[in-house]
Amino acid sequence: MTASAESAVRAVLFDMDGTLVDTERYWGEAMFELAGSLGGSMSPEARTATVGTSMRRAIQILHADLGVVRSEEQLQADARRVEDRAGELMETAGIRWRPGARELLEAVRDAGLATALVTTTPRRLAAIVLASIAADLGGEPFDVTVCGDEVPARKPDPRPYLQAATALGVDIDACVVVEDSLVGVTAGLAAGMAVLGVPALQPVPAAPGLTLRETLVGAGLPELDAALAARPGAHAVH
Repeated sequence: MTASAESAVRAVLFDMDGTLVDTERYWGEAMFELAGSLGGSMSPEARTATVGTSMRRAIQILHADLGVVRSEEQLQADARRVEDRAGELMETAGIRWRPGARELLEAVRDAGLATALVTTTPRRLAAIVLASIAADLGGEPFDVTVCGDEVPARKPDPRPYLQAATALGVDIDACVVVEDSLVGVTAGLAAGMAVLGVPALQPVPAAPGLTLRETLVGAGLPELDAALAARPGAHAVH
């Protein structure tokens, strides 16, 4: 298939947790369990601050919230525990789509646009989600996947999205990022791409190049085109 000649969008780069699939709750559950094992309770504010961040940063936020001091070795062990527990929950409780996400992904693929999954989640856990998505859709929907342990820097650094665009062979001016977190939105905007934001667990303030929606329900190619057109310096397609 080839991309529609009427659209300037050539690639859509999707975040995973909280954007495409409802897996952020598993990360939250795993971190709340870790907090309990450390003798405390993670505050809602701290949990919100961890959304979309690297696991190392999330654990640092949790430790600070609890007021505990952990060695580097203990921090790494805590991070591994959270990852293992989140993966266990993904496998046993299942993977559910975020509202409207499946329909948007299918519309993008049907239009022949290039697709990438760009996630801070490490490959070993992202593989669980990717397998579930592929089984549900009857095939792998992403041309490129970039995971958190495959990049020189994680979101909010722009490099994960730039890496994906390079792998797709698509100019950043023709890419739309779909994200739910402030960290992810920041990464997409820093990469110079248009961003369609669907905040879930944390507020995301308005910014140049960012189009905000409450949900992906009803979002399709026209909404992606509008998001691209809202990018600073974008030119209308005639």
